[in-house]
Amino acid sequence: MIRHCQQFGDSLRVNRRELLRVGGLSLLGTTLPHLLEARGDSSDISSDRTTGLPGFGKAKRCIFLFMWGGPAQQDTWDMKPDAPAEFRGEFKPINTNVPGIQICEHFHHLSSRTDKLAIIRSVTHGDVNHTTATHDLLTGSPHRPGNDHRRSHPNISTIMAHLGRGRGPLPPAINMMPIDPKSDAPRFVEESMGQSAGWLGPIYDPMKMFDNASADDFRFGYFKLHESLTPSRMMDRRALLSSIDHQASYLESQLDARALGSHYERAYDLLTSPQSLNAFRLEDEPDRVRDRYGRNPHGQAVLLSRRLIESGVPMTTVFWQNDGIKNVSVYWDTHNRNFIDLRERLIPVSDLAFSALLDDLQMRGLLDETLVIWSGEFGRTPRVGQSVVGGAGAGRDGRDHWPGVFSVVLAGAGIKGGTVYGASDKYAARPAQHPVKPADVVATIYHCLGINPEATIRDRLDRPVRLCEGTPIAEILTS
Repeated sequence: MIRHCQQFGDSLRVNRRELLRVGGLSLLGTTLPHLLEARGDSSDISSDRTTGLPGFGKAKRCIFLFMWGGPAQQDTWDMKPDAPAEFRGEFKPINTNVPGIQICEHFHHLSSRTDKLAIIRSVTHGDVNHTTATHDLLTGSPHRPGNDHRRSHPNISTIMAHLGRGRGPLPPAINMMPIDPKSDAPRFVEESMGQSAGWLGPIYDPMKMFDNASADDFRFGYFKLHESLTPSRMMDRRALLSSIDHQASYLESQLDARALGSHYERAYDLLTSPQSLNAFRLEDEPDRVRDRYGRNPHGQAVLLSRRLIESGVPMTTVFWQNDGIKNVSVYWDTHNRNFIDLRERLIPVSDLAFSALLDDLQMRGLLDETLVIWSGEFGRTPRVGQSVVGGAGAGRDGRDHWPGVFSVVLAGAGIKGGTVYGASDKYAARPAQHPVKPADVVATIYHCLGINPEATIRDRLDRPVRLCEGTPIAEILTS
């Protein structure tokens, strides 16, 4: 279970860390407190409606489906049937239930639900690197040079945590991380910039889940007490921890360290809250529901996201897991086997889970209050086999990284379904109409969540920083 822990790292002073190692880390018989660094003191961020645009604050919760690796725009949402073969690829467009909108033929289920989708076909930026391009999409701010996560702009979900969103003992933000579920024990594979709270500090970091939700023996093991711990011993250890924190308070003065005690309080509350823990019990879902989402790592993670937002988690992010062929094509990073993998293991799995989520949310009366986003960090090269400077190259049947233009899809609360905004050129290489920055996408997300993207937030040096430099996309918003 230790391998799952998200550590505080260097943000804690050595003396404090050592004291807690011997006096606190095992007090609850679990490593859970290290996973709950997401709700401390919150500072006010203006959420007043200032733009006059519709849809402000319609979303009470959010699910971000992040197609890690970069989906090919011209093979998914932005087909180019009239382009030469080396550009248009192998797939054909199909009509949807919205006249005039066509998408890839392998989106069988979503083609009949396009009336719920807003497709943005003109998103663009200039970063060809996976681990830094994600920063733009997850924070609304370009990545600054360096790999220090504590210098990066806060993730969308961590701003929600900062605002105190959510209810009950569950964390306000949960990331289902890109892992390799085919290894003997699912292991963490990729990490990118923009996944954390950045300079807000680890107290607001999302809880990270590294488990394969489709495994037959899936159990979210963080939430298990050691068999030797009875409720009375739990109470005794909780009291002891309170005493230790009181005695040790003079050792630290940083917010991150002071907040550790509250993490243990929340850990205790969560461990004694069966209703919250039940959110992770996928086995409680009927087989037909689990089958509908897809019996695979992505499908079950999306189903788990629905259960979590129902249980009070304001935002979950599902990063696509490594279900590809080792050293050939993993995630949506189709440098090789672009059409084989899109046809056999990527688009159908995404199509099934996304459409099931939309149906499920609507049936439960949650779609009008839940914002859903489908996006990767960039797109793929216009020409099959084309390699670009800074990319990883492309095989004869693959496409390299391409941030010049790509597609992002939104649905649910505050979003006008059956909409296409922007357009790419005839080769799906550059925006031809209404270029959209990632910051504009993030500003739209904030707007729907009732957060003013123009508001300022104080960094750790007490400097005012604008929350997001983008502008909400009015044409895809609805009241």
